[in-house]
Amino acid sequence: MALPLTANAFLAALRAEGLTVVEVGSWKTHNRNAKGAFGPVNGVLVHHTVTRGTQNTVSICRDGYPGLPGPLCHGVIGKDGIIYLVGFGRANHAGGGDPGVLNAVRAENYGTTPPTPHYGQGDVGAADGNVHFYGFECENLGDGKDAWPDKQVESIVRATAAVCRAHGWGNRSVIGHLEWSNQKSDPRGFTMPAIRARVAERLQHTSSWSPGGTTTYTVVKGDTLSSIARSKLGDASRYTEIVRLNKLADANSIEAEQVLKLPAK
Repeated sequence: MALPLTANAFLAALRAEGLTVVEVGSWKTHNRNAKGAFGPVNGVLVHHTVTRGTQNTVSICRDGYPGLPGPLCHGVIGKDGIIYLVGFGRANHAGGGDPGVLNAVRAENYGTTPPTPHYGQGDVGAADGNVHFYGFECENLGDGKDAWPDKQVESIVRATAAVCRAHGWGNRSVIGHLEWSNQKSDPRGFTMPAIRARVAERLQHTSSWSPGGTTTYTVVKGDTLSSIARSKLGDASRYTEIVRLNKLADANSIEAEQVLKLPAK
């Protein structure tokens, strides 16, 4: 049994994975907890939104719509790869699903894909996924034609890996909505086995790892590029490499919580 992360721990995990995160309103206390439990948690569910426009998508996922109040997920992943946090706790994102899938995810005991789901929302015997899953809604029309930018897919991998890393889970704790419910087809446009393979690769490295040999570092108050280069690269003079890698206009102007790419040590 895994207790949910705190909102602060969830935020910290995402930022540690090198993600840019926007906190939307009072997201830490915006939830559906009055309607039921959130937890024990067993995995992360990935969705597409069937919406266009990041701000429109964020608003819908935060507020919901008639018949389905928000939040509709915990984080929205925009086309630009930015994570918009809209709620924390119970969210109306997963609905009913297959208890056999839940058991397989909980045990992380399946092959390339979880068992085929035979239950969905409203079915007798369905499990309540809003109890057991964190949810990320990803901005996309879901028509098989709307593009998935590389930076958005990379953020999906990093966000789901961040939650797995925080809980000590493996990549089989990440599933798509279509793998949870026999009534759903999302996400459409990429495959969940491919996402899980990339999550598995990330989890073999530290949270700051980036494909291609670079890593990332989140700036804290008091940092300078020289101090970062000294502590992370072993040579303060290598701050010039950080400047070039991040295309910084001013080597003396960095801010707390800014995410910097670092060259290989």
